[in-house]
Amino acid sequence: MNVLALIIILLTIFLGSLITILSSHLILMWAGLEMSMLAVIPALMYNSNPRSTEAATKYFLTQATASMIFLLAIILNYNNLGSWEFHYNTEHYIFTLILLALMMKLGLAPFHFWVPEVTQGIPILSGLLLLTWQKIAPLAILFQIAYSINSTIVPLSAIMSVFIGGWGGLNQTQLRKILAYSSIAHMGWMVAVTMYNPSMMLLNLIIYMFLTTSMFITIYINNSTSIASLTKMWNKSPLMISTTLIILLSLGGLPPLTGFLPKWMIIIELTKNNCIFMALWMTMMALLNLYFYTRLIYASSMTMFPSTNNMKTNIHQSNNKNNLFLSPLIIISSLALPLSPIINVLY
Repeated sequence: MNVLALIIILLTIFLGSLITILSSHLILMWAGLEMSMLAVIPALMYNSNPRSTEAATKYFLTQATASMIFLLAIILNYNNLGSWEFHYNTEHYIFTLILLALMMKLGLAPFHFWVPEVTQGIPILSGLLLLTWQKIAPLAILFQIAYSINSTIVPLSAIMSVFIGGWGGLNQTQLRKILAYSSIAHMGWMVAVTMYNPSMMLLNLIIYMFLTTSMFITIYINNSTSIASLTKMWNKSPLMISTTLIILLSLGGLPPLTGFLPKWMIIIELTKNNCIFMALWMTMMALLNLYFYTRLIYASSMTMFPSTNNMKTNIHQSNNKNNLFLSPLIIISSLALPLSPIINVLY
């Protein structure tokens, strides 16, 4: 892809999300979402092949449907109130329509089917963009309507997302699909606490972006797309595989790593608001995520990749993919738990 075209695409994605985040005007929110959605499609097809074309088509159809529902809610709100902004007397069914549109854009259950398929069919860095930056704008809108959303749909969707995110990743061998199901589960955790403490949702989003970015950059540097290719890293780069295992455990929410912090704070918040069953169910489903992360660790560090010759090490091959941001990302993704008292005061 032309460098100038790539810069324009990335700038449009950034500005689209920024417009949505900073706007209170509903049409501007919708326009920002459309800019970001249309600009990301060429990025998904960076390596043009039938699989990436199919993935981009699935993404476009899903996001376009969600945008139409969101625009319908905006028009209904203007028809009822004569305003392009949210008000305290906005009808509840309008907030429900907006919630459904945002659930489709975020890949929350039961609108999650496109997330694993699209993530698997696109390049690794495009998958990173899809599972991190593209979540910011819809969550910013959800943050604005947090106290007006349906109190029945949100808990059900959160529980289903955590369940499907854990259950769907159990039998996967492709790393991008595993990270896609992990994204579904993390979105469930974020939405679960949105009704009670939207600021905590932002904390979870920030930590999730650090963790997912670290994992995607690691597998990009080592060209690892499956569990079988991940097992080769132990011979080629033992330090890298060790840090990868720490990131995976942090993604699963295992103490004393960073990923434990948002889950623990969300469980406390749900318990304070008498959602004991919901907190218990989500905690049990989080064990499924931790299980398939542990399976990755077992396959990559406790077993040896089968080979019929003595050329397993491949240490003579140089890797030119260096990333200066990986080291601080790994540190933040694994060692930020001691900052929890300060974060707890802020949130």
